[in-house]
Amino acid sequence: MRESILELLENEYSALDLMTINDKMGLTSVEDLTTLTYELDMLVKDQIVYLTNKNRYILYSKCPDFKKGRMQINKSGNGFLVLEDEEDIFIDRDNVGYALNGDIVLVKITEDTGKKREGMVIKILKRDINNIVGMIKSDGVSLYFEPEDKKLSIKLTIDQASLKSCVEGEIVVVSLVEDLGKNRYIGEVTRHICHKDDPAGDILTIAANYEIYSEFPDDALSQANEMPDEVTEDMLKQELTYRRDLRDDVIVTIDGQDTKDIDDAISVSRVNDNYRLRVSIADVSYYVREGSPLDLEALRRGTSSYLAYSVLPMLPHKLSNGICSLNPEVVRCALTCEMIINKKGNVIDSDIYPSIIKSAKKMNYDSVNHLLENNVIDEGYGEFADNIKLMQELAHIIRAERVLRGASDFDMDEIKIKCDDNGKAIDVSIVYRGEGEKLIEDFMVKANETVATTLFNMDLPAVYRVHGTPVTEKVQTFINFCRNFGIQVKGKFSDITNPKMFQSLLNQINVDERQNNIIKSLALRSMPKAFYGPDNIGHFGLAVVPPHTSYTHFTSPIRRYPDLLTHRLIWTYLINKKTDSETKNYWSSTIPGLCEQSSKRELAAVEAERAVDKMKMSEYMEDHIGEEYDAVISGVTGYGIFVQLENLVEGLVSVDLLDGHNFQYVEDTYTLIDPKSKKSYKLGDFLRVKCIGACKATSTVDFELVKEKDEEKKTKNEEESIKKKVSRGRRHDRNKK
Repeated sequence: MRESILELLENEYSALDLMTINDKMGLTSVEDLTTLTYELDMLVKDQIVYLTNKNRYILYSKCPDFKKGRMQINKSGNGFLVLEDEEDIFIDRDNVGYALNGDIVLVKITEDTGKKREGMVIKILKRDINNIVGMIKSDGVSLYFEPEDKKLSIKLTIDQASLKSCVEGEIVVVSLVEDLGKNRYIGEVTRHICHKDDPAGDILTIAANYEIYSEFPDDALSQANEMPDEVTEDMLKQELTYRRDLRDDVIVTIDGQDTKDIDDAISVSRVNDNYRLRVSIADVSYYVREGSPLDLEALRRGTSSYLAYSVLPMLPHKLSNGICSLNPEVVRCALTCEMIINKKGNVIDSDIYPSIIKSAKKMNYDSVNHLLENNVIDEGYGEFADNIKLMQELAHIIRAERVLRGASDFDMDEIKIKCDDNGKAIDVSIVYRGEGEKLIEDFMVKANETVATTLFNMDLPAVYRVHGTPVTEKVQTFINFCRNFGIQVKGKFSDITNPKMFQSLLNQINVDERQNNIIKSLALRSMPKAFYGPDNIGHFGLAVVPPHTSYTHFTSPIRRYPDLLTHRLIWTYLINKKTDSETKNYWSSTIPGLCEQSSKRELAAVEAERAVDKMKMSEYMEDHIGEEYDAVISGVTGYGIFVQLENLVEGLVSVDLLDGHNFQYVEDTYTLIDPKSKKSYKLGDFLRVKCIGACKATSTVDFELVKEKDEEKKTKNEEESIKKKVSRGRRHDRNKK
């Protein structure tokens, strides 16, 4: 009946009530009416059919003025409806209704000028709020709960029994247990996070807002504690019956100085005129079995979260830093992707198999960079020097092949926040990406491509890391900005479907190094976000175009669930040779949900990382109020300009502090302009600023323009000079008289 309902509504352009639909479908029995009511309710729940306030039904696709999306509400109470493939829609706070930050809502467009759209919330389709993070406070008589999110406009009554185990100053999670209507809820304390004075309390509080927690469930911890600390002789004897023994291979790992969870190890050698690259990845699936407590918790987390100096791992440390980590001089179980690569960077032969490895050395990026960039051999690296240079040779070949087919360089500078023993931010700097970092990235990308292409060619269900083509309108907006910025863009880019076209566009962007991040971030806005999915649409940014190449994530199963899932598929299809219809049907029905969960948790981890970085940068700047900096305009809004310092700290210069009285925001050119004085500020402009305020609690930094203060002082001095000259002239005239 569902298909019949949809077919009927597809041919209707006005909303119909239940009985009209019943009559048009020719239904006559009570049973049919009951089924019709149920199916319509399901279509409404699935957000395919809209139920009006007058209890009439119409397809969402028949309502061009209706848009579904996620609400994003700022501190002023105003909001935006965030849409995937369209520009956001502004929602005035008077039109937000009962919607909360993060809710999925239905918005009716009330104004559309072509450049700007406004709307009003007419229905809340799905509440995003289930758990609320906040602090336990005391009024001197009893304890009460205060939400950490000050934008949360709900009336919350906490079950008093759940408060008995709480103490003042504790950060907790409150779960909503009953909806009383009109944003009134009953909640209970369900999770204790930390105390506000704990060294990492600020980070754990932000993490909890994204449902990222440090503690593991008891059943997952119990299972982890049962894991062995090492591959024993008995285990090794058993594993070598079906794993390839690579212990005599010169295998090394290259990571950051402080890395504890080592996923990948590499080995490079010559084979005639070609290269053999072995990328061996920790065989996490050997220890984390599907459906086990460890697996279910890993799926819930989706990824490890790296927040400032803290790591909230996907797997307990017993695994992530222990038996699964490819530590030096110890035997480990791995999955190896072996590739024979020619001098053009093409994989001419490959094999994927279970292995036993023993890393010869835990190398770090700093020492590898010393060798490759300065020819300085640090202690302990001498015997590996020639091999590391061979790795670099191959990495350059692989990178050149990727660029040749049209891959775009979207590498953005990342920040590193240094904290003291109490967790306070004491330094903010840019992470250096040298030859060592790029080498590992090139090898991992090639392994991911090889594994994905192998699975795709088998025509079996798999998980892919995919990235769609740019949105034409957004590309044009980017091109218009470039031209207004003074960048000469040549060529037609009306419909970019080929990665080489976008690469040729980016290659024309030649700007100052400090403007590079700003321009790249603007270019990225024209592209959809990468995600995990069962359909192999390719990866535009990496110039991966099926069927020639495909892409997945295979190289980090300790910290990413999709990689763990890919390992399971390798074991199923390639090693255990299970490709029957029952197996295919199982994975066809299972993979989409796992991909959706993984993409969702990846986004949560990224947002949590940004929130922590912003908070820590604000904390750092609290000790630098009054200091002056060179900056570049990184964002323009109607209420001011955002400026970015050389270390990527960002803050706001309020429009009230700018030299002008009637600034207008020109969205197409990302410019703030005063029509009277013609004074303007545009994205990418260089400025000199002074920090006039910073607040860790609100994660904000405020600046003022030093140049304008100097000009103001200069103007006053000139005025005083003129007054003095006039005064002297008058005295001279009086004396003459």
